[in-house]
Amino acid sequence: MNVSVSEGQRLFGTDKPAAPHRILRAGALDVRLENGNLRYVKFDGVEILRAVSYVVRDRDWGTLEPAMTDLEIEEEPSGFRITYQAKYENQGSLLTVETEISGESSGTVEFVATACADRDFETNRSGFNILHPIEGVSGSNVTVEHCDGSLEETVFPDLIEPWQPFKSIRALTHAPCEGLMATCRMEGDVFEMEDQRNWSDASYKTYVRPIELPWPYRIPAGDTHRQAVSLSITSQEPRAARARQNVDVVVIEPGPPSEIAFPKVGLLVSPEDAGQAIRTAELLARVAPHAILCHIDPTAGHNREALEDFRRLQAELHVPFDLEYVVESRTNLEDEFERLRDSVTGSGLVLSSLAVCPSVDRQSTPPGSKWPDCPPLQSVYEAARKFFPDVPLGGGMFSYFTELNRKRPPLDLLDFVTHATNPIVHAADDISVMETLETLPHITRSARAIIGNHASYRIGPSSIGMRQNPYGSRTFENPNGDRICMSHDDPRQCGQFAAAWTIGYASAIAPAGVEKWVPCSFAGQRGLVREEGGALLPVGRAVSWLTRLREKRLLHCSNTAPRRVAVLCLDTGAQTEFLIANLTPEQVQVDCRKRVSLGPYEILWL
Repeated sequence: MNVSVSEGQRLFGTDKPAAPHRILRAGALDVRLENGNLRYVKFDGVEILRAVSYVVRDRDWGTLEPAMTDLEIEEEPSGFRITYQAKYENQGSLLTVETEISGESSGTVEFVATACADRDFETNRSGFNILHPIEGVSGSNVTVEHCDGSLEETVFPDLIEPWQPFKSIRALTHAPCEGLMATCRMEGDVFEMEDQRNWSDASYKTYVRPIELPWPYRIPAGDTHRQAVSLSITSQEPRAARARQNVDVVVIEPGPPSEIAFPKVGLLVSPEDAGQAIRTAELLARVAPHAILCHIDPTAGHNREALEDFRRLQAELHVPFDLEYVVESRTNLEDEFERLRDSVTGSGLVLSSLAVCPSVDRQSTPPGSKWPDCPPLQSVYEAARKFFPDVPLGGGMFSYFTELNRKRPPLDLLDFVTHATNPIVHAADDISVMETLETLPHITRSARAIIGNHASYRIGPSSIGMRQNPYGSRTFENPNGDRICMSHDDPRQCGQFAAAWTIGYASAIAPAGVEKWVPCSFAGQRGLVREEGGALLPVGRAVSWLTRLREKRLLHCSNTAPRRVAVLCLDTGAQTEFLIANLTPEQVQVDCRKRVSLGPYEILWL
């Protein structure tokens, strides 16, 4: 019996629509209004700011959704004005924010928010986030005006900065392109900046309230807090002098051969999903992963029985099996690794590699916080090496690049370094998730600066859903299939969206010399299949295509619109082939020596 699938389910795994938006214009200025906040503040088509948002977060850094009322929008050729009221509820307290946004054709934008709580309101952060884009901004000059009035001439970080590059900020002035200057001024509190590329966000974020201050904190009942962000843009050349590129058709041109091999592609199997993997090993074999990453966490009750399940799967699937082991560190390290060795030996599982990470290091240590008690990483690696002397050893972080950047491992005992990424730490809308692909070359370049040539480099798992929250006590349930931050169950994993995003991920990391990449799990909420006996999800078919690249030679290629289309260019000997993914919800025309049309999030191998 054929069951019809809606377009929403096919593309996103949910029929819930994306948030509506509206473009407002005033002369050369245009902004995108979405959920009461601003995105893509542009002047003469040049992106000045990625976003200006008023954000309220709970004690787990979850983003609270506002209930908006009384929205009024006035738009004239010379300017626009927006007013509304937003209410945020948390633990029975209500924070009411009166908001006014205005823009003028002269190149000015102002966003004012006045907040008041009916009762003491608990929050980790309530106030403005201002995002500067990274492309064309990374490494460029910026003038920082500090709260004491002093000026600092500096640059936006090139390599990803682990800590805040700028503190005590009152204003930032930079040149978005030749002939334009932009000054963003922030009032009402102390602001500082973090390099959001750490979390794969495509932005530098300037936010309210220094992270070194205690959190969560309380906004006292009845107190009024007014914050304001103002942007002024000045143009030093006529508008007509600034050339614009026609990108109606995305042009892809193959270039010379790459000297870097495409990564081996692995899949994660956790103890909870091992049984399904064993029962559907034939389907797993059709995907043809180059390796299986087995996860063992003694703090979650994983034991030798899980290792024996992995051994049964290994008997069905003849590929390398890598072990990812969470170090409990509650007893003597040598005793712990001796027990692990005995369990692995007794199970019969044959390891191709072992990666280790202390359990406490999976939680992030923000600036100003005390590092948790943990044995020195050198001691952890020495103990692992003693009991697994012939197994390639890896270290780094089982969480994200942020944590690797802030706690860099000693490399002398390691054969490889690993970290994961996740695209829904700070924002979970479709555009923000796709934007994280822009950041991956910055992450791999910064990781290589840490690793150097001392060890090989691995990435993953890197699914849209979050397997573990380093920034709070839990990941978030998502029973309604929403697009929410820090959820372990993102509906888009079931849709064409995740397939296109995964091809985009592959394209972004291909030049980085990554040895092995684990895009997702085989089964479960972040897997290639959901139900036992079910067919591969679209992301599963995408991964099965990517596993075939191991035998292909990658070519460098040019791409006139990498934010819209991802491409891997392949030399098969007889001809040039293209693996292309549309990263947008619109139809896209692509010219790759042949004109083709790709539907929303469609993938094509030509």
